[in-house]
Amino acid sequence: MKPCALLLSASLSALALAACGAAPQPAAETGSIAVAEPSAGAGVDAAEAVRVEGLAIHDPWLRQPPPSARVSAGYLRIDNSGAEADRLMAVETGAAGRVEIHAMEEVDGVMRMRKVEGGLDIPAGGHVALQPGGYHLMLMEPREGLQAGQQVDAALVFERAGRVELTFDVRPPGAGAGGHGDGHGH
Repeated sequence: MKPCALLLSASLSALALAACGAAPQPAAETGSIAVAEPSAGAGVDAAEAVRVEGLAIHDPWLRQPPPSARVSAGYLRIDNSGAEADRLMAVETGAAGRVEIHAMEEVDGVMRMRKVEGGLDIPAGGHVALQPGGYHLMLMEPREGLQAGQQVDAALVFERAGRVELTFDVRPPGAGAGGHGDGHGH
């Protein structure tokens, strides 16, 4: 590989990992929902949850992307108090060109990100935390001007529960960088 192509590839990988909340390691479908300005009482905070079909969705938030970034990340926690598993199939928002569900994992001492194919399982009687350094939503081609303090309308699409509308808060670039706290589970 030519030095310029290698440098570009490494730079894009570092940017994607930074958007997910993990420190970069050495190399070894779009909805029509608009971005909303903050309004009093809007959104879902840590004390509230969007509830449907045995699912409770807590603390949805997006990381403000760096200037000119081609990716950003989103986080939340999904509790399933139901007797049957469900699966998060897709996320739709007008705040990005598309949204993918991703996982971070360590392979041979290197953090790697991969797209979760076929949706993310939400076990019956269990939960899944989408948080920095683990499962997360990858916003591809985030809308310019996405700033901390804004709110973003979106829809989660589940296999059983169907379409669930909710609002994500946009937080500053350093929010949740440690992967703990911020009310989004461990």
